[in-house]
Amino acid sequence: MAETLSFEGVSVVSCGTLRMELTQLQKEGFLNADKILFTTPGLHEVCSDLKEQVLRRVGQALEVSDKVIVVYGSLCYVDPVDMSGLDKLLETFGPNVKRIKAQNCVDALADRQTREEIAAGRKVFWLTPGWMRFKDLVFKDWDIGKINENFPKNDVAIVLDAIGYYDKLMEEDPMKILEYSDWMHLGVEAYHVTLDRLKGLLLDKLKD
Repeated sequence: MAETLSFEGVSVVSCGTLRMELTQLQKEGFLNADKILFTTPGLHEVCSDLKEQVLRRVGQALEVSDKVIVVYGSLCYVDPVDMSGLDKLLETFGPNVKRIKAQNCVDALADRQTREEIAAGRKVFWLTPGWMRFKDLVFKDWDIGKINENFPKNDVAIVLDAIGYYDKLMEEDPMKILEYSDWMHLGVEAYHVTLDRLKGLLLDKLKD
């Protein structure tokens, strides 16, 4: 049955951190959406900008398609004034705009149980390839104090890699991984996952 499902008539609005994964799904022929629009990576740090970009992108998507799937997590946006989430904002567009059921981009690639199995008891700072590629945007304005507050309390940083990004970087420019590790004051390693969870989350909203 899954083979007959199509994303025709649907556009996708996603955080730019998952650009590479969604592009891969396009190349594989799975995600034949009318259009995929991306916001700037790292906007979870600046809620006002995230709100503005998501609403603008959804508006643009609705000009192309009747249905829009939003690839953002429930923890990516919290209004500091009324603590309302992204779903509250999306309600203004009506029932044809739906957000995937995930907490963030990490959760979109591996659920909690899978991450616990990968961690094997270690304290892990989870990364995606996008968090590495777009480091200067995702960690914009992080000073040494914030770095020391967030990273060293973990045992390791693990990149959930479903697209071979880490291996390619290790082959072509391994110094970038070493520099990233030095910047975090934490060892960085990769764990290879599939795109199956992300596919499932998208399909759930397609059928919703």
